[in-house]
Parts: sequence; structure tokens; C-alpha cells
Amino acid sequence: MARGLELDLVEVAPNANPPVCRIMDYGKFKYEEGQKAKEARKKSTNVSVKEVKYRPKIGKGDFDTKTRNVIRFIEEGHKVKITLQFRGREMAHPELGSKILDSVLEAVGPAAKVDTQARLEGRSMSMTLSPDKQAQEAMKKAAIEAERKSLAEASEAEAETPEAEAQPPEAEVHTPEVDEAPEAIAASEPEEGVPDAEDENVEDGS
Repeated sequence: MARGLELDLVEVAPNANPPVCRIMDYGKFKYEEGQKAKEARKKSTNVSVKEVKYRPKIGKGDFDTKTRNVIRFIEEGHKVKITLQFRGREMAHPELGSKILDSVLEAVGPAAKVDTQARLEGRSMSMTLSPDKQAQEAMKKAAIEAERKSLAEASEAEAETPEAEAQPPEAEVHTPEVDEAPEAIAASEPEEGVPDAEDENVEDGS
């Protein structure tokens, strides 16, 4: 029967009595199973713990760079362990470490939540953050809505613009005035070689 349908006879339950077989296109079945496994791998995220180390007297440039890395790790779905390392006399001022951790939390915003509160262990103070997926989704929706609103306002502003303002004014054509004085003067002057009427009468009288 399988050969007549140009399909494959696949044994699906060999331990059953009698064994169970199924008629199918085995090549197509393997392809679909591979696609399902590929999609499952895409959806599954490998969550790992990233560690970012700060110093109590860290400069602003280094602080901004490390904090950008923290935000990137959170957006990628990783947990982040923030560690402050104290050296020498810095141990006498643990409030500096707490201040830096508060600044990191403020920079990250609602995209992350605190899993482990800051605590001092030996010469280091650490805190663990994890992504807040609900807050991240809300932030994405808010950004999309804000973009849509700005586009709608821009289109309305273009629609309200009068056509006269939209079209450039036509260029005025200036016709230069013709000075007729030289032509009038030229017409009043006698042409060379043509005698006047008075001169002709004088010659006839003589």
C-alpha cells in the first residue's frame, strides 16, 4: 500500500504487540521536525549571569561605559551582578559604594529589578539585577505609541498647510522700459542728401 501511494512505511511503536507502523512521507516528516527544533532553539534564551565591576572612585567616563554594558546585558535577557571592590582606606567609606549602586539603578530604570540587595562581603559590595520583562514590554509599547503619535501630528500639520504657502511664489517678469526719446530725435532730423522744401523754393525763384 505504501509503495502504491509512493510513501514510506515507518515503524512508530516497535515494542507493541503487534508493532505499530505508519504510512507517511518520511523525508517531509524529518524536515518538519528539524524546523520545529530550530524554532524551539530560537525561542529558548540562554540566561547567564554577567558581572560588571566598579570602583568607589570611578571616573564618569568609566561609569558611563560600564553602565551601558549593564543596560545592554539586561536588554539581552541576562542577569547582572554588580560588584564594587574596595581597596585600602576605601573600606572606611562604604557609603561611596552604596551611592554608585544607586546611580546604576537610576540609570537602568524600570527595565530591571533587584534580585539580591546590596551587601558588603569582605572587601566587595555586590548586587544582582534581573530583567523585568513586563516593564520592558510596557516601555516598548509606549515607545511605539509615541512614534505613532508624532507621525500622526506631522501628517496633520502637513494637511493644514495652505496650498499658497506650500507652492513657491511665481517669479515676476520685469519688462525693461523702452526709451523712445532717441528715436523721436532721429525722426526729426533730416536725412543727409535730401534738401528741405524751403531750399527747393528758393532755387526755383531764381
